[in-house]
Amino acid sequence: MLDVVIKGGTIVDGTGGPSQQADLGIRDGRIVAVGAIDEEATQTIDASGKIVSPGFVDVHTHYDAQAFWDGTLSPSPYHGVTSVVGGNCGFSIAPLAPGAGEYLMKMLSRVEGMPLEALEEGVPWNWESFGEYLGLLDGKLSVNAGFMVGHSAIRRSVMGERAIGHEANEEELAGMVELLRASLSEGGMGFSSTVSSTHNDFDGNPVPSRHASKEEMLTLARQVRDFEGTTVEFLPGVGWGEEEANYMADISLAANRPVNWNVLVPNSQNIQHAMDQLAATDIARARGAEVIALTVPQPMTIRINLDSGFVFDALHNWAPFFKKTKAEKIEFLSDPVRRKKFGEDAQNPDSPMHMLANWDFFTIDQAQKDSLKQYCGRRIGEIAEEMGKTSFDTLIDIAIEDDLQTYFMPPTMGEDDETWKMRGELWHDDRTIIGASDAGAHLDMIDTFAFSSQVLGEGVRKRKLITMEEAVRQLTDVPASLYGLRERGRLEVGFHADVVVFDADEVGLGETYTKFDLPAGAGRLYADANGIEHVFTNGVEIIRQGEDTGARPGTVFRSGRDTRTVELPGGKDA
Repeated sequence: MLDVVIKGGTIVDGTGGPSQQADLGIRDGRIVAVGAIDEEATQTIDASGKIVSPGFVDVHTHYDAQAFWDGTLSPSPYHGVTSVVGGNCGFSIAPLAPGAGEYLMKMLSRVEGMPLEALEEGVPWNWESFGEYLGLLDGKLSVNAGFMVGHSAIRRSVMGERAIGHEANEEELAGMVELLRASLSEGGMGFSSTVSSTHNDFDGNPVPSRHASKEEMLTLARQVRDFEGTTVEFLPGVGWGEEEANYMADISLAANRPVNWNVLVPNSQNIQHAMDQLAATDIARARGAEVIALTVPQPMTIRINLDSGFVFDALHNWAPFFKKTKAEKIEFLSDPVRRKKFGEDAQNPDSPMHMLANWDFFTIDQAQKDSLKQYCGRRIGEIAEEMGKTSFDTLIDIAIEDDLQTYFMPPTMGEDDETWKMRGELWHDDRTIIGASDAGAHLDMIDTFAFSSQVLGEGVRKRKLITMEEAVRQLTDVPASLYGLRERGRLEVGFHADVVVFDADEVGLGETYTKFDLPAGAGRLYADANGIEHVFTNGVEIIRQGEDTGARPGTVFRSGRDTRTVELPGGKDA
């Protein structure tokens, strides 16, 4: 007898091959039959007129902390995601040296936009080793989840306060090697790091990994090659070029693994920039390495303010400002001389982020004071004209009046047809992988966690940029194969039964809103999914008609056991 049979659906199996109308049989968490099935089952689902596909795989999340207070890892499963990878960007929360928890907690609140009160109340911070951390999650999750070992966590655990502002000495580097190897042996899925100028800690200092020498980075990457089923994820920063491309190739060769870098953002206003970044793969392959771009599959809409400073602090000379207290910030911005220079610095043409400082086109998304709510939804340029001020002065004056709690939205990148066409081309490019969801992070800023719904709804149905078969492959088999997930990513006999049933005519992004369901009552941006009807993880239904079933069948991935090694062609040495 089968546990589940899904009858009469259109099977899109994840290989990219033609779809077929067939039944799908599940027993003991595995797919046991694809075709005409007459055998009885405990649960039967009529999928007539619906798509039956593998569960979607999201390789770039930050669910490391959320896993403790939300075993569903929402909203991902509601959008058909059944496997996630956390610990990206060097920001794992394990291993955890005594006393390091407070630093990591505050760092995450700043760099990844997780409310500090939620991290304090919702996470026990009671582990030390990576294995202990994973063990605390076993049996608690509805989806499968693996976690990278973060460079900043390793560095802080070994070096303490010296992790900021200092290169590692010989003893410290040896300690990091030992700790990384222990973490990988206990199930860490690989090594992650960042050198991005947008990544600063709670005090406004560059995060620990940004203080590492090239020798340190390559030494740590080299450890990965000794452990089965491990990989590397890396953020090169903003506005990088050929030097950084070769650096990523160096990391790939050191690890003998592909490097997945974050993030390629297509934009028709600067097509050449995207092409130059894609060329990093060509540079790597010419050297026997592999470098794959993680690309955002939907327009980037972000909300930012002058209190947290994230994104703003990447503007020229703006980072020191965000080390100040709120009172000091307001005093600084109230000084006309300092304000003028502040605004001029932001528009420095030598800065890779200077295009952000297009103040005219910023929109006020949210204001706290009732007197300012009249401006919500309006462009700064329009308000400035009414006030007879410059756009920059208008933005700053409104922020000060609102105690720096005003949320501004820069122009959304990539809503035009040309950028959508560019996205479609990137989805077919073997130098990219779809994702960059950042699910679990930047909770007040972005809704990229809904990437799978966007690809299917906007990319397949509305714009026809990609076939359903290829879109499903890009959301399932491609990321599963790059990260070496064993027997996942396809609807194939013997594979784990991670399955999604959805309506191709309805699938897409639902309403986006603020949901106040975090510990301590903190809020987050949230979006429902349309058309996702059933989601199974390891043969157990976790989502039924948009509702959590309460089941927690997800596997906490351990490298080697749940992942296979994806080596470089020829296994070349650094």
